[in-house]
Amino acid sequence: METRELRYFVAVAEEAHVGRAAERLGMAQPPLSRAIAQLERRLGADLFVRTPRGMALTGVGRTLLDEGRAALAAVEAAERRTRRAAEAPGRAPVVLTAKAGASSELMAKLLDAYAAEPGAVAVDVVLSPPGHQALMLRDGRADVAILHRPFDDVSGFDVDELATEEQVLILPSGHPASTSRSMTVAEAGAIPDLPLPRWPSLDGSYPDGPGPELRDLTQVLQLVRLGRASVVLPESARANLRDGLAVVPLTDAPRVTTLIAWPPHSTSAGVAGLVRAAGAL
Repeated sequence: METRELRYFVAVAEEAHVGRAAERLGMAQPPLSRAIAQLERRLGADLFVRTPRGMALTGVGRTLLDEGRAALAAVEAAERRTRRAAEAPGRAPVVLTAKAGASSELMAKLLDAYAAEPGAVAVDVVLSPPGHQALMLRDGRADVAILHRPFDDVSGFDVDELATEEQVLILPSGHPASTSRSMTVAEAGAIPDLPLPRWPSLDGSYPDGPGPELRDLTQVLQLVRLGRASVVLPESARANLRDGLAVVPLTDAPRVTTLIAWPPHSTSAGVAGLVRAAGAL
């Protein structure tokens, strides 16, 4: 199977229409239809159900879509990492991505520990919106990522666990609920004048709900301080809180495990050194 065929298939699957996929790919519709039919013959299975309104994936097609996206991301990652290595042979910087506003103290310790190692290379830190770290690691924009289980998909990565902690509710210190000794997650989400924020999906869309649409932790903490929202965060967030905020423990929230993750096939000495430094913290 060629990467060109996978790109054709993924475009048709995502557009659910050969004409729209052809337009997206910048090609004519007939050769795209022939390529999809040839792919189905080679695999010996129907990937789509043809309907008057377009193309619907079969169960086999959904499997290939998942696998095809992963394969194309791996090809893109290989190209990006190879280009970086070619730009600075033997001394290419390691790109580390993390969620903006999260794990700040741990990141500072990690970078200091790695910088003290003999042969340490430069580390470019990329702070990105929630949920983007694993994607950046898969497609080669990053070499190492700080991820958080159970929120991030760590499948296919090598990982080391760095810390596990409880979650807490952050709310304005003057609010009546701030005096609570503890809450359940349901109780935290039911405070009428302090809705929990809505975080964007990878496609930029937001789930329905009353909470504010947010993109970074600094923004949400400002709204909490103004009495417009509350937010659930790992307990380590206490260290970075300023005046005007209160913390209430949550009795039934899942524990959060912070991990350092990297591609299992990585041969980068810089990545290996950064992982060793993390494990020694």
